[in-house]
This record gives sequence, C-alpha cells and structure tokens, in this order.
Amino acid sequence: MYDVIIVGAGPAGLSAALVLARCRRRVLVVDSGEGRNKRARELHGYLTRDGIAPSEFVALGRAEAVKYGTLLVRGVATYARSSFEGEFAIRYRRFEEGAATGGDLLTHDEVEVRGRKLLFATGMRDTLPPIDGLSRFYGSSVHHCPYCDGWEHRDQRLVAYGKGDAAIGLALSLRTWSARVTACTDGDPASSESQRRAAAMGISVREERVSSLEGKGDVLGRVTLQNGTSLECDAMFFNTGQSQRSELPRLLGCEFKSDGGVRTDDRQSTSVPGLYLAGDAKKEVQFVIVAASEGATAAVAINRELQEENREGRSLEGESRH
Repeated sequence: MYDVIIVGAGPAGLSAALVLARCRRRVLVVDSGEGRNKRARELHGYLTRDGIAPSEFVALGRAEAVKYGTLLVRGVATYARSSFEGEFAIRYRRFEEGAATGGDLLTHDEVEVRGRKLLFATGMRDTLPPIDGLSRFYGSSVHHCPYCDGWEHRDQRLVAYGKGDAAIGLALSLRTWSARVTACTDGDPASSESQRRAAAMGISVREERVSSLEGKGDVLGRVTLQNGTSLECDAMFFNTGQSQRSELPRLLGCEFKSDGGVRTDDRQSTSVPGLYLAGDAKKEVQFVIVAASEGATAAVAINRELQEENREGRSLEGESRH
C-alpha cells in the first residue's frame, strides 16, 4: 500500500513526487518514458533551466525524487479503479529492459498496486499532421508551440499549418516572432473574416493541400503543395488538435470540460474524491513550468488530505511511512 500513486513522470508528476517524498510519504511513480516533448531539442521558458534538453531535465527530476525515497517504475498504466474504502488500485504493464530487440520491450505482465491517493500527470498527445516527411523534422524545425520554440525561429520564414481558420489563427499568433508568415489551410477554405485579418497583418494564405516537407537533415527547407508548387520556409508550426494521453481519468469518472480537458479545482482535485490531476491534461497553459507548479500544488493538497485522514484515525500507521 502506497500513500500516493502517481501516473506520469514528466514535470508535473516528478514535482509532485519530490514534494510528497519530502513529506515522508510512500510514493510510487509509474511512467512509460514517452513524454510529450521527447522529440524536442531544448526546453524553454523554465526559469534557471531555459535551453536544457528535455531528457536531461527529466533525469535531474528523477534523481531528486529518488533521493527522498520515491519509487519509479517504467510501465504503462492500463486499468484503474477506486474502492469503497477510498483507496485506488491501478494495473500497469512492465517494460523489460535491454530486451533482445535492442531496446526496452513492453511485456504483457501486469502488476497491480494500491494507494490511498492517486495523481494523474499523464499529459496530452498532439495530433501530428499526416504529411509526408513531417516526422523527420518534428522537434527541430516543425513544432506545435510558438511560446516554446518561436524565439529560435524569430524573423525567419514560417508556415502555420492547420485546417481552415485554425491555420490563420496560428499564423496571427506567429506574427509576434516573424513578419514572414504563410498560413496553409490544407484544402479547407478559411472564412472571409479570417482572410481579412490575415491580409491586414501581411499574412499570405495558401489553400492548396500540403503534399510533403523537404529539407536538409532535420532542417526544414520547403513545404510542397499538391499542385506541385512549393513554399520556401525555415520552420513550420501546426495546429491540429490534441487528445488525452490516458483514458484512465475518464474510466474513473472524472468530469471533463468542453475543450476535452479534465476539470479540476484550484488544488488540482478532480470530481472523484482522492483523485488529483496536474499538468497539460487540464488543457490550460501548457508550459513545463506551469505543469511543475501544478504538481507541487497537488502534492500539498494530497498531503493535507492524508494528514486530516490520519488525525481522524483512518490510517493506523501514523504520519510517517519511511
């Protein structure tokens, strides 16, 4: 039995684990190792850590959490349930390290663990545009967040990709970083009002379908359209939506907002008693530093709830678990 089970070891999950472990809580973190920014070269906007590689950031966070007794396991959470006693159980499939395939292999073995509280820090999954060649440039010169990567492409030739008005909305945002922006609506015509706004800001609009991306190495050089013409560019940003990385919050009965984000209160508590959520899965400001802050906020709320339960005699083991 753990005090807290955390699903997800990104900035939100690791931040929560660090705070809770320092509160002498028994903490288990289950993580697949497939973070949202895994393909990015650098992480930006995090005070004192601007420009750090995401892999290095996560490694530092894991080391700090483990130092205080957090147990981290690599696995994919497949099932979760709550009990009448107010506890939670999750099942996860383990990874076998150094498998014969040359990399880690997700096994079919499932492990079930129980915790007094459960925190989801599973984040979102970006819907990548179905464009030939995109994977080659994703994370280096194709991005989904201007706040994260716009500065690195300031004053360059930028393409905003999306369906119809979504492309122009993104293009208008990108004008903060460059005056040379083209919106590609990929075959979906934009509204006359969006066209007017784009023209007023000097944004060119191309409504042809996008065929492929080309360049040298991982540096984007051009966007080829289906009619055979191409747009010379240095970077592309896309706005094609995102989805919850984990379906377990829905399985447990969490309330969702109209935009697909999980509804939480200002302490990161969901509509399910004892279940918390922090990070991008709320679909609000999706910055690493904000996710870390929400993780810490959730940790304090969880610890206070555990303290209150212990004072009421619901735990016979006392405050300290280490």
